[in-house]
Amino acid sequence: MKRAVKSPAAAMGSIRIIGGRWRGRKLPVMDLDGLRPTTDRTKETLFNWLAAYVADSHCLDAFAGTGGLGLEALSRHAASATFVEQDRQAAQLLEKNIQTLGAHQQAKLIKGGVQAYLSSCTERFDLVFLDPPFHQSLLGEVIPLLSANKLLNHGALIYVEAEVGALLPIPTEWQLLKQKQTKQVSYQLYQYLEITCKSPTEQG
Repeated sequence: MKRAVKSPAAAMGSIRIIGGRWRGRKLPVMDLDGLRPTTDRTKETLFNWLAAYVADSHCLDAFAGTGGLGLEALSRHAASATFVEQDRQAAQLLEKNIQTLGAHQQAKLIKGGVQAYLSSCTERFDLVFLDPPFHQSLLGEVIPLLSANKLLNHGALIYVEAEVGALLPIPTEWQLLKQKQTKQVSYQLYQYLEITCKSPTEQG
């Protein structure tokens, strides 16, 4: 009697950490709908932009998926990274990859939606990665929460990756530092600068 062959829930691929203490390490990832790991070329560009800012920073990987951006930051000596992922399978594998790297003391995994987490979050971050599934208008919901709940330290950097043509509600206190675009993907780096109101005496 033939035994039934159990097919995997999702095909397995891998991501590679391209710099830092875990440089060259490959980690398994699932091929799930909406899961779109940032390419090595884009990661290289991004972390060249961030070279002077990653060490000792507190990071938020808001749509973590594979966790590639947050893990890359930890590899380059970020102080901590908070990963938020609502897909159960992706979160479970990310949790295993964090353990594999021995990063559990610097990493915090939130299994749930980004909006719910940001609505109750009391932490403040130095570096934020916003790389959501495309064509779901998620950035329009999440970006305002970062500002409204004061989750960014002064001078914090925010990386935004979206489909070309996406409308982004960029706050006035976010200053565009870098941007690049391919045929399908647009990505930008912003810096948050707190706007302080001067007193009447300071205004002269």
